[in-house]
Amino acid sequence: MVQVKKAAPTSAMVLAAGLGRRMRPLTATRPKPLVEVAGRSLLDRALDTLKAGGVTDVVVNVHYMADSVEAHLAARPSGLNVQISDERALLLETGGGLTKALPLIKTDPFLSINADNIWIDGPVGGARLLAERWDDEAMDALLLLIPLARANCHGGPGDFHMDPLGRLSRRRPPRVAPFVYTGLQMLSKRLFEGVEATPFSMNSLWDKAAAEGRLYGVTHQGLWFDVGTAAAVKQTEALLDRF
Repeated sequence: MVQVKKAAPTSAMVLAAGLGRRMRPLTATRPKPLVEVAGRSLLDRALDTLKAGGVTDVVVNVHYMADSVEAHLAARPSGLNVQISDERALLLETGGGLTKALPLIKTDPFLSINADNIWIDGPVGGARLLAERWDDEAMDALLLLIPLARANCHGGPGDFHMDPLGRLSRRRPPRVAPFVYTGLQMLSKRLFEGVEATPFSMNSLWDKAAAEGRLYGVTHQGLWFDVGTAAAVKQTEALLDRF
């Protein structure tokens, strides 16, 4: 029997509204998504990652230097249908930002991507890997993970443990966890049922999904770079020169 590959979601959200404090002084004059690494902005890299994964419709949230982000998107010949989720009045963090944007997101499930990481795909791209692993009956959230040992420019102790079925549990301090969240995930809209668009982190919804056995992970097959600080930009550029 020929196995039919699952199609990746055609809708996604780019989380691009953060203040970028850890990237100062680079973000004193530009928003974090427009910081360039090796000549390309983080936002462009995120959009290209989604497009390569089959995404056609994208929602981008804005807050800090929102006009600059909107102008960049308007001038970019991306081949994507881009809509703005405006958070100028109130920064909603990751969970609140996604909740506010849900009416603009066309598919269920959908993809969400952070605008401060860089991916180089392996044999299967991250978005397609998530789609192939997705089980709607078992999952509310599926996170793309990277082994801590391969988390370039990342200084943390890891985020998650993963059991043989792919279910995730949190790292418990002071222990080290073997997997790091890459910033790319696939989510069901049911995870947001009864949730209001107030400022909160996605961590609370991940914890809810984990408690119900519905938080899963899959390992990224390519390279990944954590570009969350000004120092990491130079480190990432040096590493990219090798590839």
